Amino acid sequence: MSAFHHVLVNNLVANIVNFTVWFALTFWVFLETRSVFATGMIAGLYLVLTAGLAFWFGSLVDHHRKKKVMLASSLASLGLYAVSFGVLALAPEGALADVASGWLWALIGVVMLGVIAGNIRSIALPTLVTALIPEDRRDRANGLVGMVTGIGFLTTSVISGLLVAWAGMEGALVFALALIVPVFLHLRFVPVDEPDPAVLRAEAGQSGPAKVDIRGTIKVIGVVPGLFALILFATFNNFLGGVFMALMDAYGLSLMPVEAWGFFWAGVSTAFILSGIIISRTGLGKNPLRTLMIVNVICWVVAALFTIQSSIVLLAIGCFMWMLLGPYAEAAEHTTLQKVVPFERQGRVFGFAQSVEQAASPLTAFLIAPLAQFVFIPLMTDGWGADLIGDWYGRGPERGMALVFTVAGVLGLIVTLIAWNSRYFRQLSTAYARGVKAEPNGG
Repeated sequence: MSAFHHVLVNNLVANIVNFTVWFALTFWVFLETRSVFATGMIAGLYLVLTAGLAFWFGSLVDHHRKKKVMLASSLASLGLYAVSFGVLALAPEGALADVASGWLWALIGVVMLGVIAGNIRSIALPTLVTALIPEDRRDRANGLVGMVTGIGFLTTSVISGLLVAWAGMEGALVFALALIVPVFLHLRFVPVDEPDPAVLRAEAGQSGPAKVDIRGTIKVIGVVPGLFALILFATFNNFLGGVFMALMDAYGLSLMPVEAWGFFWAGVSTAFILSGIIISRTGLGKNPLRTLMIVNVICWVVAALFTIQSSIVLLAIGCFMWMLLGPYAEAAEHTTLQKVVPFERQGRVFGFAQSVEQAASPLTAFLIAPLAQFVFIPLMTDGWGADLIGDWYGRGPERGMALVFTVAGVLGLIVTLIAWNSRYFRQLSTAYARGVKAEPNGG
């Protein structure tokens, strides 16, 4: 097994740990509080922290060996999950079922920091694809990365649902603490032949102390025509994607019990694995950006239709398609950045992209959670929306959340068609075909 495959397997287990804790937290908070507002705020806070820390994480990846950064990520998560378990044990009885309780939000905050510490791996891994995989095979390697993500989701959804049902949040944290140590030890002994960041900086003529250097990274992105547009397009997609972060668990748990919801995600997450296998065999074609646009059109059409009736079957089809096509979009963006951005700058560019793209979702989550709770749900329960379309669309709180998904899908489709026909799309496609690489400068 190659070093790259060892790192993939290690990331798989690390993802299972972090996804399990994250899914379990969302499931558990909703079941304890029955508050859509609470789950929406959790999604928003998570994405705010992700966006705020991603660029700094990218700098850590650029200025240190990727393996060391991944090891530090595991240690940070270990410490934070241990603190979370302490908060859970010390909280007064009933405090964690109260949305206004400081104990509840303290637990949520520390758990989120533990999960977010694991996000360093999502920035480091695509840079290791660049370092360890030849250029003509990177799109397929990115497909394997998507497959690993899918296996993580599949495993996590079952584990988290069962853990919450049988042992609550305590079970999820014990599970995480038990697995992080072997993850750390395995990676510690995997030999990874990666370039020395200090040598790369010297070869690129970058002097002085290593720094975050937002200005230099923006210049690098600006050299490639249309690269900013790609990041902004992904940002808008995440803006609408915040709807899914805020409402999907509440919507699903309104249709089925938590154990079934866990197995449901296990089933639809097989799409991630299937997608990764297909990409690893066929690649993304000569123009990954065209692939990106095609899958986005399909995704938003599906998003507009999969909640149009109160149906677990429609929900399953919609989520399966979303999972199937998501890795194509991510692999297309990663493959483009890996080709046009210098290796010694990729961590910061991937971090910058994550910061900008993820910054949009919290705005949606913070907006949509109260909007769904106080506007759309009453609208479709006993308001004029229920009177107007309730006979065929359905009535009740779950139908209010469904309407939000439909509106988001229509908006996403419109924006994707505009982007596909823009000059920025043509410019970046040309730059990718010609192999234009940004010239780094700065620290």
